[in-house]
Amino acid sequence: MSAMRSRTPDRLCAEAVELAREAAVEAARPGQVGEYLGAVADGDRVVTHLFESPEPGYRGWRWAVTVTRASRAKAVTLDETVLLPGPDALLAPEWVPWSERLRPGDMGPGDLLPTEAEDLRLEPGYSGEDAPPPNSAVSEEMQQLAAVEEADVTAGAPAAQTATPATGSIAAVAEELGMRRARVLSRYGLHVAADRWDEAYGPKTPMAQAAPGTCASCGFLVALGGSLGQAFGVCANEFSPADGRVVSLSYGCGAHSEAAVMPKPPRPAEPVVDETVVEPLPLHPDRTSGSVEPDTPPEELGHS
Repeated sequence: MSAMRSRTPDRLCAEAVELAREAAVEAARPGQVGEYLGAVADGDRVVTHLFESPEPGYRGWRWAVTVTRASRAKAVTLDETVLLPGPDALLAPEWVPWSERLRPGDMGPGDLLPTEAEDLRLEPGYSGEDAPPPNSAVSEEMQQLAAVEEADVTAGAPAAQTATPATGSIAAVAEELGMRRARVLSRYGLHVAADRWDEAYGPKTPMAQAAPGTCASCGFLVALGGSLGQAFGVCANEFSPADGRVVSLSYGCGAHSEAAVMPKPPRPAEPVVDETVVEPLPLHPDRTSGSVEPDTPPEELGHS
């Protein structure tokens, strides 16, 4: 079992302040070594001297100079010199990988964005081989359907054909479906894209809440193919805030194609009791409006 190291600074190493300062001045630029802050024992006959660093941009940092001496030796030697942050040092934020820092709109001309091989948003497409990949949309059922399609052939027996017909092949069907790519969108990729588009241009946005109609009934909507076309389209109205964007069919804005001809909502019926009319009520009643003459003495009327 190794002996416990003493945390009491070695006397000779602790007294080597000038040696440590000279080493810090040599490592730093002139005038960048400040006041002496003290010494810390790092082990047996190993002491680190700390000096303030007044260099701009390094607030709270300290020059740390470690010195040591051999056992039974009186000569103190230099171990290392380094600039270290103190307890209140100004530090850079924690490093974050670029894939987590990247945000929509950060890409510029000439920038390249590599896609990971295991990206969950993508899955293998049709590679051009005889057998489609397991995750490809070209399934066995589509192969059978492609086999009975019309093919571009010449007259004669099958043995007389010079090449495999292009029409009706798996490659032709994949090309027509847009699947003849190394990778295509996976179901997860479709879902995250749909959630992102629905959040930006969906029915819950303030614009859609105040719109006279939805995009599903707008003449400026360009339909999308595939499964996304059941819920989304592309706006083609240059005056719309969503021009050129993928919008939900439940989205809407004031630039709806039928906004000017849409029937106005019916006006509510007139109230039975009109509480908006102010009726004047005099504080003193009109004396000429009664059945008694105002100038008649009260005795003649039988009043006491």
